[in-house]
Amino acid sequence: MTPRLIDLGATELARLISAGEVSSRAVVEAHLARIEDVNSAIGAVTVPLRESALASADACDRARLRAQAPLGPFHGVPFTVKENIDCLGSATTHGAPILRDARPQDDAPIVARLKAAGGIPLARTNMSEMGLRLCTWNPLRGRTLNPHDPRLTVGGSSGGDAAAVATGMAPLGLGNDLGGSLRIPAHCCGVAALKPTTGRVPHVATLAPRDHGLAGQLMLADGALARRVADLRVALSVLAGRDVRDPRSVDAPLVGAAPLARRAALVTTLPGGPFDDESGTAVAAIRRAGAALRAAGWEIVEVEPPELQKVNDLFGKVLGADMAVAMAGLQPFVSPELAGHVRRLCHAAALDEMTPYEVHTERSRLGRAWSSFFVDHPVAIGPTWGRPVWPIDSDLDAVHGVELLQATVRFTTPGNLLGFPSVALPMGLEAGLPTSVQIYADSWREDLCLEAAEIIERAAPRVVPVDPGSGKVR
Repeated sequence: MTPRLIDLGATELARLISAGEVSSRAVVEAHLARIEDVNSAIGAVTVPLRESALASADACDRARLRAQAPLGPFHGVPFTVKENIDCLGSATTHGAPILRDARPQDDAPIVARLKAAGGIPLARTNMSEMGLRLCTWNPLRGRTLNPHDPRLTVGGSSGGDAAAVATGMAPLGLGNDLGGSLRIPAHCCGVAALKPTTGRVPHVATLAPRDHGLAGQLMLADGALARRVADLRVALSVLAGRDVRDPRSVDAPLVGAAPLARRAALVTTLPGGPFDDESGTAVAAIRRAGAALRAAGWEIVEVEPPELQKVNDLFGKVLGADMAVAMAGLQPFVSPELAGHVRRLCHAAALDEMTPYEVHTERSRLGRAWSSFFVDHPVAIGPTWGRPVWPIDSDLDAVHGVELLQATVRFTTPGNLLGFPSVALPMGLEAGLPTSVQIYADSWREDLCLEAAEIIERAAPRVVPVDPGSGKVR
């Protein structure tokens, strides 16, 4: 079957455009047409940037004709932008009605850097309200549905970008991750995502409030979603690096020293009970990933990283401490559903059990323990979610919702609390739904995550792009 332009990855499209085999306008028009065809079924795109995208595509085509030097790695390629990331010419709403007209004064660094690399903002995408749920719904834009099964959550908070990439509305999406918000929707939709090391990619807002509380400073990371790991690798090379407006951000090498051994730890058990369904599909996916690495010469062991339960407890306390303060000011401007949800999360975090001093000394100790673990096990591979994907709004259940969330994020929290990089990688479909694995490495070792992910990807069946609701993969 001849691939459509919307089937191709971002770097593949850039190569075709740079070679003159297809125009940027044709690529942008194909993705705009796809938005017209399928977005009404899932609600991933909130605001198409049609006029500016086509104008930028024409400029890219003219630039190619007069180019005297190599073009940017994403020259002429469209990408989507989550509604909590500043993108000139459109509002940064965070999914809140009060911010429907909040126009930024500048592009966020990740948008500016993709544009400098030739990329074209195509559309804004939906998110959970204020980025605080694992279902993508907000009172301004409504709901984004899972393209594989509309009864199940699409994840959050970057659910719009994940669904857009999964359905061929864009080859690349920009989002962010404070508690799994890139990796979780990637899992639900069957796409790949990279949460970089905290500080690798700058996060800058030009609208108030411009500064985060401690949880955001310690745990938030901007990043990309794509259908191919190669696109994540190139995107990281474009997005990474110091920006003085983000004091956390650093310049650090993208490739580190060779590890002492090519050894992967398979994480097939988690504290808090089983994370798989009765068919064992999640554990099977992890072991298939291990088999692919073993065939490439890696040593494979099954072992659990240090003190996962303590990591999860501390994650809840760090996030809850900020949410409790922030919600006092936000409550008049958010939905009752979100306000109640946050209250329950803060209560469950038992914030008075530990002093801030104790929380952050424990966080340092755990980070040291995990980095020591990575010396002997350069990558760790486990589930992206600690539960099978659940029906929409299950997280709002007043009795069981918090417990469900805690079980779900059991293996995503280390990346946020401790700042480690992680790739969420699709592993095929089971009963019509995506499966995935999550690949961790030590701080600044995205190269190891990506190396392992590329090996595993070659052995995994393709999951997307998918036609919404049909389960049909091109």
